[in-house]
Amino acid sequence: MFIQTEATPNPDTVKFLPGPPVAGHLGPFDYPDAASARASLLARALFQVDGVARVFLGADFVSISKAPGRDWKHVKPMVLAAIMDHFMAGLPVVEENGGEAGDEITYEGETAEIVAEIKELIETRVRPAVAQDGGDITFRSFDAETGIVHLNMRGACAGCPSSTMTLKSGIENMLRTYVPEVTAVEAVL
Repeated sequence: MFIQTEATPNPDTVKFLPGPPVAGHLGPFDYPDAASARASLLARALFQVDGVARVFLGADFVSISKAPGRDWKHVKPMVLAAIMDHFMAGLPVVEENGGEAGDEITYEGETAEIVAEIKELIETRVRPAVAQDGGDITFRSFDAETGIVHLNMRGACAGCPSSTMTLKSGIENMLRTYVPEVTAVEAVL
């Protein structure tokens, strides 16, 4: 098995491409710590590697964020081994019923139309681009009174030094251009 690696804009995060699907159509899944990884055999194995601070499982990749002060030359070989062992054993990535529960807000009327347009732009223009860098950005909420869109930044995007620039200069400008009701975009944890 050959696992490709790619650098991301976040120097503490590396993207691993094992070949077979990772989260596939079930994901993505973001595990900010070992305690949150109960439903994923792969994430649990990766958190056993000394220096792994965050695990993000995309459709066909794994993004690993290392702990500050750790060196990739020590962490990367162990992560590669854990990914290879997992896939060679034929284990599932996420156990059945292990999906992340969504607490989605229901919108009505004109606000529902605005939110649908925002979600469509995020799905078609934003998510594919940030997935190339090992991350993910998802819609969280829209405040119709203030015009503020809240987005979840996950994977390589979480804690990335350039994520604020991407959020404000890229995503906010795009949403404000296509959806005049949007006044600002903010990240939520």
